[in-house]
Amino acid sequence: MTRAVYLDCNATVPVRPEAAAAIARALEAGGNPSSVHAVGRAARATVENARAAVADLIAAPPQTVVFTSGGTEANALAVESAVAVGARRLIVSAIEHDSVLEAAKASGAAVEVLPVTSDGVADLGWLAERLFRWDAADGKPFVALMLANNETGVIQPVKAASEIVRAADGWLHVDAIQAAGKMVIDSRGIGVDTLTVSAHKIGGPQGAGALTFGPRATLSRRLHGGGQERGRRAGTENVPGIAGFGAAAKLANTRELAPQAAWRDAVAAKLKAQGCVIMGEGAERLPQTLCFATPGYASELQVMALDLAGVMVSAGSACSSGKVKASHVLSAMGQGELASCALRVSGGWNTSEADWNRFFEAWSEAHSRHAARRAPAAAGVA
Repeated sequence: MTRAVYLDCNATVPVRPEAAAAIARALEAGGNPSSVHAVGRAARATVENARAAVADLIAAPPQTVVFTSGGTEANALAVESAVAVGARRLIVSAIEHDSVLEAAKASGAAVEVLPVTSDGVADLGWLAERLFRWDAADGKPFVALMLANNETGVIQPVKAASEIVRAADGWLHVDAIQAAGKMVIDSRGIGVDTLTVSAHKIGGPQGAGALTFGPRATLSRRLHGGGQERGRRAGTENVPGIAGFGAAAKLANTRELAPQAAWRDAVAAKLKAQGCVIMGEGAERLPQTLCFATPGYASELQVMALDLAGVMVSAGSACSSGKVKASHVLSAMGQGELASCALRVSGGWNTSEADWNRFFEAWSEAHSRHAARRAPAAAGVA
């Protein structure tokens, strides 16, 4: 029996054994990190050790790392904090994750979309011109630009964007959730004001995320209650989840994923030979992400055929309540009808070259069957 192949790591990476072990230890130890007795102090030490590990992953001072329930809450905290200090108009890139897009729409501020090129790279010329025309009545400019796209893997020119935003005395928020562990992140070096990461994208558990903030950002507490997270996020910390997050952060590194760029490119070349279109091919991308479209072959049909063959991929972002729908990212890239014919293949820390090869084998078989079914219908039309 052919073993199952999991290539949907941009949705959730399998939990690392070390993270699972850290979670189990924290669960067994128990304790509330706000308690002053021995068990409470031990729980506090677990949280702070994890905070240091996450901070090290993104080159941020540990005291600026705020733990949250996940990447969605972390992104919302950044957006809502900017609005709380007077941002009345938000610029959000067309390829942002829904957790940023929807938070911006719900904030009460006006929202403008930062366009991208056909390769999915933010148009910084547009951004510079727009900020040059900024109306002071709209408050401090706020710009959201993710570090790497979750669907295409395209890496964004965040450092250059930060120079433009800083020149306008603005606030740059960077969703680095998909980039963490796959590329080197120097949160201070690239000039961001807020930056978010999530545990389950690097081999930690679901339900734990973090936001780091720079000296130009003022956070506004969203959850009220106790003084946890230095008063920035009330509620007893999820110690087991945070412990797993820290363990995964210590292990996440670019070296273990770098070889997948060659495996991905080899598969991409075979796909192109069969008429597929590789998304973001002309831009710098994460090493283990491949997004491609097959003209005339609907995404949902491909996903189902591969699933039946024991190969798990996705049709884009996983955060759509289980629905397969045309990607707003690919639509923003001007891909039109191809947006509904795209697949995302993404590897993780335990992905092998054999997994990538098995994907192509299964996809090729499914594509051949699909083409054979379509041939009689096409002949009838002719």
